Amino acid sequence: MNILYVDASLYEDSRTKGLAEYMLSKLGNEHNVKKIKLTEENIPPLDIETLIRRTNLADEMNFDDPVFYYAKDYTNADMILIAAPFWDLSFPAVLKLYIEAINIPNLVFKYDEEGNAIGLCQADRIVYITTAGGKIDNEYGYEYIKTLAKKYHGIKHCDKIQAENLDIINAKVEEELAKARKKIDNLVENIKKNI
Repeated sequence: MNILYVDASLYEDSRTKGLAEYMLSKLGNEHNVKKIKLTEENIPPLDIETLIRRTNLADEMNFDDPVFYYAKDYTNADMILIAAPFWDLSFPAVLKLYIEAINIPNLVFKYDEEGNAIGLCQADRIVYITTAGGKIDNEYGYEYIKTLAKKYHGIKHCDKIQAENLDIINAKVEEELAKARKKIDNLVENIKKNI
């Protein structure tokens, strides 16, 4: 199985990253894992020149240009793992830049005659891992990723693993992280049954 691991954490000792790497260890070494550390990629926001060039190339089904690098990895993965800390009711901005880079018509999705999106991704699962110092409520990050995955990319299964209240007074950090690891264990067991 080809796993695409998209790491949107900023801290080297990120608890979100720690949970994602725990999941990878539980999945085992027999899988091909490609890691993209978004803070090291320097993905620029789309400007008008890049958008026009990218659109023209996609319309021609010419995906050899480097602008399609991230989208090709995304559409060819068997499973996608996203590590994204809970920031400002969502996720760090580097993840939005990545989404702009991968959300390409005729490569990741296409439109039918009625304007409905049809997903072209090989993956059937996205796992979204997040942690927060406080309570996670009004969480728009995962909902956004899930909607894109199901409505546009054709990815059927979306799972969220979270650990919250990690920085509150008298936080039970290890207990909360242990609960998240247990959910990961259960999810990995389910994934392995269906490989």
